[in-house]
Amino acid sequence: MATEITMPQLGESVTEGTITKWLVKPGDKVNKYDPLAEVMTDKVNAEIPSSFSGTIKELIAQEDQTLGVGEVICTLVTEAEGQAAPTAGTTEPEKAEPAAEAPLHASTSQDESENKRRYSPAVMRLAQENNIDLEQVQGSGRGGRITRKDLLAVIASGHLLEQKEATSTLAPAAAEVQRQTAAVKTVSVPSGKVEEIPVSGVRRAIANNMVKSKQEAPHAWMMIEVDVTELVRYRNKIKEQFSKKEGIKLTFLPFFVKAVVDALKEYPEINSMWAGEKIIRHRDIHISLAVATETELYVPVIKHADEKSIKGLAKEMDSLVQKVRTKSLKQEDMTGGTFTVNNTGSFGSIQSQPIINQPQAAILSVEAIVKRPVVLENDAIAVRHMVNLCMSLDHRVLDGLICGKFLGHIKNTLENIREENTPIY
Repeated sequence: MATEITMPQLGESVTEGTITKWLVKPGDKVNKYDPLAEVMTDKVNAEIPSSFSGTIKELIAQEDQTLGVGEVICTLVTEAEGQAAPTAGTTEPEKAEPAAEAPLHASTSQDESENKRRYSPAVMRLAQENNIDLEQVQGSGRGGRITRKDLLAVIASGHLLEQKEATSTLAPAAAEVQRQTAAVKTVSVPSGKVEEIPVSGVRRAIANNMVKSKQEAPHAWMMIEVDVTELVRYRNKIKEQFSKKEGIKLTFLPFFVKAVVDALKEYPEINSMWAGEKIIRHRDIHISLAVATETELYVPVIKHADEKSIKGLAKEMDSLVQKVRTKSLKQEDMTGGTFTVNNTGSFGSIQSQPIINQPQAAILSVEAIVKRPVVLENDAIAVRHMVNLCMSLDHRVLDGLICGKFLGHIKNTLENIREENTPIY
């Protein structure tokens, strides 16, 4: 008898995970909390630890296979089970009744057949993109299940098993393939030289989340321009001293996040989420911060941002960015966000329409600070440092009036930043 190890829930709202790499093999001895596999979800990359000490018996899940929370990934014989197991010859097993053998084999055969027809989203997508008939692919997974590696091998061989023209009568397995892949759009490959780039797990998770957000949440968009001339002067005056004292750069972003936090305290309706028959308003303010690498996007969270000074926010941001760059983000770094700030201005953007980070109700993009001629109250024209703040909102939860007030509060805070009223510590 072996103990089953299942896919854990690696964060709130996480329903599945993809095994990216096994760190053990059958026969390996592991201690409690030893890592068994690397797994990727739409929230975080993490390792699955062993809940027991013992010996790995069987790896159920394949690499690149996506499993739901609670599904079995491997089996393990614990130390207690190993000690309790009878030695050879101690007991004689009862002989099975011959009549029971046939139904058993029939059931097993049926289970294997059903297992072969269960395809992960990655397998279905890859098959659809390359017009591969999954019924013609020999699976190497458990019970003959087709894995992503099987399809990549078919593609690499150059002998694509193309799907036949659909007939009025489909075999059960073919009908299942058609049902599961019906929602996947077929894209014709253009003629000429092309490069096919495999979709990474993180890229796929980003895509799934963005599509889900756009499909579920009716997005509305607002923008406000802010004169941050005084903020630029203040920050430029203190940035060198801050860097020498704290060992990190003082960017503009902590000032913007601080202004957002103050506005969330004034308008807590923004700090909410849609939950079917009710709207949940968060009392804690946890700011999700979009951090991009060359190919991937992560959204770590600044917990209790309302309790932090500008210096505290700057320190936390620097720490999270370093974790992204070194791929050392943990589960707790990625969960619990209630509102997202996206620093699109860091790469020169002056206007954007961000997609809401579900299940949050809104997201704010801070665009690039640029010099522009501005008409002042006395009709004089002056060159000022201006920035656009772009906000997307879930119209199920929020309306334009409250969001306009929210943006106005941020604008007023930023335009009135002075050394005497904006402490760093």
